[in-house]
Amino acid sequence: MHTGLLLEMAADGLAGQTAIGGAEDGLSYAALLSRARAAAARISASGVQNVAFIGENGPAFPIALFAAGLSGRAFAPLNYRLPDADLNRVLARTAPSLAIVDDAMMARLGAAAGVTAISRSAFLDSGAAEQTPEPIDPDIAILLFTSGTTGEPKAAILRHRHVAAYVISTVEFMSAGAEECALVSVPPYHIAGVSAVLTSVYAGRRLVQLPAFSPEGWIETARRERVTHAMVVPTMLGRILEALERDGGALPDLRALSYGGGRMPAPVIERALKRLPHVDFVNAYGLTETSSTISVLTAEDHRAALASADPAVRRRLGSVGRPLPTLELEIRTPDGAPAAPNTPGEIWVRGEQVSGEYVGRKAVREDGWFPTNDCGWLDEAGYLYVDGRLDDVIVRGGENISPGEVEDVLRQHPDVRDVAVIGLPDNEWGERVAAVVVGDADADALRAWTRARLRSTKAPEDIFFRDALPYNDTGKLLRRALKQELAGGG
Repeated sequence: MHTGLLLEMAADGLAGQTAIGGAEDGLSYAALLSRARAAAARISASGVQNVAFIGENGPAFPIALFAAGLSGRAFAPLNYRLPDADLNRVLARTAPSLAIVDDAMMARLGAAAGVTAISRSAFLDSGAAEQTPEPIDPDIAILLFTSGTTGEPKAAILRHRHVAAYVISTVEFMSAGAEECALVSVPPYHIAGVSAVLTSVYAGRRLVQLPAFSPEGWIETARRERVTHAMVVPTMLGRILEALERDGGALPDLRALSYGGGRMPAPVIERALKRLPHVDFVNAYGLTETSSTISVLTAEDHRAALASADPAVRRRLGSVGRPLPTLELEIRTPDGAPAAPNTPGEIWVRGEQVSGEYVGRKAVREDGWFPTNDCGWLDEAGYLYVDGRLDDVIVRGGENISPGEVEDVLRQHPDVRDVAVIGLPDNEWGERVAAVVVGDADADALRAWTRARLRSTKAPEDIFFRDALPYNDTGKLLRRALKQELAGGG
């Protein structure tokens, strides 16, 4: 099964129902399929191998996504927030390709051999009359480029079988009610943005896309479109809650809100559960290389943890739940052995939706297991806790220290609004623990606070204060940027 077939199946059963956009003026499933087929025929005739997409959310994104699948070409949404030189370098790697580009971004592109650029408006204007694309056997569905924080971005490959396995195993076909509407505010070049389009169409749920996130814009759209389902990253949820508290309004139609893409501070999700008690909150953990979600903390888990007096149950609010039943997940120690419960190690995963492949390199093992490079642990009940990237673990005198564990403790201090913990070079210990704090706390008081709750070796030796921490546009904390800034003592 390929991505285009997901749309064809939905259009066959829901032809007149709105698929994308406003309830009154959006594209029906039949219209979306017609436009995707016309675009697919154009792509086929161009002779390109890939379809690049550079732009914000909007109807052109799902049309291009499904058109690429129908034409058997790989779809490569690119990070338009990259500096021009980096964006053009990544775009050149998609050649031979057709690049669909927001009109306002066309001027940013240079000449790249094998790349033909077309503006979003021209792409939409030319794709109204249905045509039959040239038949082709599709293979690669999606090419997603990593953030490239430690070098040139890697191009992760998701084949149609991986994407289809994820969609079919997590969503029931045509299961959504006619009144349901999903709001997408993550950018197209994030795996969550891609999977939101595919799963919403397969479920038969109307999809509304927010071109650029602001908490006020998100709330206004949710109210106007009577949004029932949404997905945000942790930083977005915090800002949405603050905006709701300022305007005093509600989100009466919202039923389910999933979050992921970064570590959720416990105070934020606890506030959300109390502020929006009618909403089912779901924490979804996944990776690009796994076609999206591999572990879920359900709505029932959230409510049980919030209501429980048992510390072991309460701490599950800080977990990412349990692995999907269609996957295998293990925690492995550095020697490759399975780790005991509550013992940290690297997260490994295996299943039909797992690719673990990049252009020019496979990271997945011959037996199907994929090492995620994420550090985490499982409790006795099988709940997964993610401590961050293995590269972020602080090694102090041979002791591995999880930044997330120290951050969780520091966030409990009433004068800490946000915090990042990193390792800095140390001549005696190899690395020392440092904290970058947003708040009005006293450094000595924070050290004492941490020592009272964790081993003294985990208390930050250096504490820096900032007005804000660096996050990327999908809500991930940029630890490496802080390490580079502070490694010289800044």
